[in-house]
Amino acid sequence: MELRQLSYFVAVAEELHFGRAADRLHIVQSAVSQQIQRLERELGAELFDRSPRRVRLTGAGERLLPEARAVLAAAERARAAVAPPAGLRIGTSTGLGVHLDRVLAAFARRAPDVPVELFSLPAAERLARVAGGGLDAAFVRAVEPVPGVRVHPLWADPLVAALPAGHPLAGRTEIGVDELAGLPLALTERRTNPALVDLVVGACRDAGFEPLPGPSPGSLQDTLASIGTRPLWTVVYASHARVLHSPRVAFVPFRAPGLALPTGLAVPAVAPSPHLATLILACDDHES
Repeated sequence: MELRQLSYFVAVAEELHFGRAADRLHIVQSAVSQQIQRLERELGAELFDRSPRRVRLTGAGERLLPEARAVLAAAERARAAVAPPAGLRIGTSTGLGVHLDRVLAAFARRAPDVPVELFSLPAAERLARVAGGGLDAAFVRAVEPVPGVRVHPLWADPLVAALPAGHPLAGRTEIGVDELAGLPLALTERRTNPALVDLVVGACRDAGFEPLPGPSPGSLQDTLASIGTRPLWTVVYASHARVLHSPRVAFVPFRAPGLALPTGLAVPAVAPSPHLATLILACDDHES
């Protein structure tokens, strides 16, 4: 007796039609009929009363049905017991810094057997993958609503100014945005990060000046290298600045109320991952 035969038997018993059972199993009807006949020969009993108009279970078939379902359920449990645990796919971006480290550590404490796979992607792609099921969750900052996705608020991410280490402002414990008016600003293009650009440019205008355009934006590492050799400034997430090591660049906080972007966890609006609640608890853990 094979599991395949029991599976075919249950399908026919539930459909009471060989053709519909074959469609449900995605195989041809003749294969279903052959396997049922083999099962009947092995058991020495007819399981179905076949007539031109209908298919019915015989007494033997009715007695076998609950037992066949129990065997198939047990087989599924056996597969699940040895299968690798389902992982968690999380979208990330640069700048999460110590936040990400702490969240992953908190998640590992709560779910040590669940593997986590990280995907560093642009914000729009992170949201698209969460909506389409390609990611279980993604960290995002100040994003516009997207159909099929809801954002669980997490924390505010403060920004700090990145200045040449030799600049007079570099030794300050905090600075005002207005004090940067004479320095060119090296900032990513708005299409890449509209929330960040709007926040920084808006803060400059609120401080009474239009920021001087710096060199064409590249990677953050390239920008920091440029700042180390010429008078420029940019912004870096404070959590990221803590793990950056650049002796020629100083990171200085902004004077209160400062600059910050809200960070959230984008998750599917329906059918979330079974580990998602644990991930959210881990996010809360890291802030406590």
